[in-house]
Amino acid sequence: MSKTFIETPSRRRFIGVAAATVAAGAFTRLAFADEPIQSTAGIVQVTSGDKTAIRPLRVHASDAQIADLKRRVKATKWPERETVADASQGVQFATMQQLARYWVSAYDWRKAEARLNAVPNFVTEIDGLDIHFIHVRSKHPNALPMIVTHGWPGSIIEQLKIIDPLTNPTAHGGSAADAFDVVIPSLPGYGFSGKPAATGWDPQRIARAWIALMKRLGYTRYVAQGGDWGNAVTEQMALVAPPELIGIHTNMPATVPDDIANALKLGEPAPAGLSADEKHAFDQLDFFYRHGLGYAQEMANRPQTLYGIEDSPIGLAAWMIDHDAASQALIARVFAGEREGLSRDDILDNITLYWLTNTGISSARLYWENKLVFFAPKHVAIPVAVSVFPDEIYAAPQSWAEKAYPKLIHYNRLPKGGHFAAWEQPQAFTAEIRESFRPLRQG
Repeated sequence: MSKTFIETPSRRRFIGVAAATVAAGAFTRLAFADEPIQSTAGIVQVTSGDKTAIRPLRVHASDAQIADLKRRVKATKWPERETVADASQGVQFATMQQLARYWVSAYDWRKAEARLNAVPNFVTEIDGLDIHFIHVRSKHPNALPMIVTHGWPGSIIEQLKIIDPLTNPTAHGGSAADAFDVVIPSLPGYGFSGKPAATGWDPQRIARAWIALMKRLGYTRYVAQGGDWGNAVTEQMALVAPPELIGIHTNMPATVPDDIANALKLGEPAPAGLSADEKHAFDQLDFFYRHGLGYAQEMANRPQTLYGIEDSPIGLAAWMIDHDAASQALIARVFAGEREGLSRDDILDNITLYWLTNTGISSARLYWENKLVFFAPKHVAIPVAVSVFPDEIYAAPQSWAEKAYPKLIHYNRLPKGGHFAAWEQPQAFTAEIRESFRPLRQG
């Protein structure tokens, strides 16, 4: 890792990264003479009324939008195949061709719409912006409310598999005492939430909006969960420390000690005396900063330049898949026909949601907005639970977690899973959530 690369401002910002913004209101696409503008009404239907009221939302893409998507995929101008036998040059040609064939020949967005509309969706205006969220109340009394936040390149699609196990635990091997009410918002600039028209929607502001949302829903005692940007927002909620928030859970914790961060920033060897888990985490971070940071640097510095991902579905798909090496490898195996925690439909549900809502660039602005050092401890003082999945960007050692979170109430290393833990390993993720918050249910 060269010092020149590591010491760039963009690198320091990621060892930070950033929050969403862009033109407000409709999910629109540029219209050519033979292509009418597609507005919000073509994707979502919101009951009219007081903007700050909790308004029902229903998802529906028009047949024309779906036909346009397939036309664009078929019309892709392809580059030549990579000149290496692995993914070191990026998402491989074979993977993208397999994805494209499936997208136009077998994929059905209507199934995703049905799953989305099978749960209660709402929108409400907070701090001048429409915030979309799923809200499912458990039938069990004394359910613990929890707000769950996705990241990039994720969406509410990530959490659909965990809703019923969390809200209806007795149907999924759990006890009624493990029940949750679940709130799953779309980040500003993502999915069905509004797109900010001005700067300022960083993780701190989103955290305040989430606190306002839980108050508006009437919750006086709740927990929060997140990974990726969801962790950044959740930790900021914990720093605001509203009395209603009694604890948080993260599957992508911010625990990297200063000496480790400095060595990585300067391209130096790992400090002496690290345990095996600490050295493994150092090596994972070193690999990511050397080889996996390009997408974050571009979005943190020049998100508006990414016009191509708004114009080309294949461009958007490749950009989203190239997030981290382990996830990319998993997705490549899926499109090669192997069975994994994710299916081809899972992956295309998420990408198609970004395409139909025209949120490739508005979601990227989250990186530009952010000024936090992403993996640095934030001095969270309330109870914290940590679940470590081995194929995450880095597997946080227990020693780092204990220093970062003085009120660590749960720490566990899982045998399988990566960055999209709730999506890829929903059973293990659900078990972790149940176990993590049991100590906080009484009090």
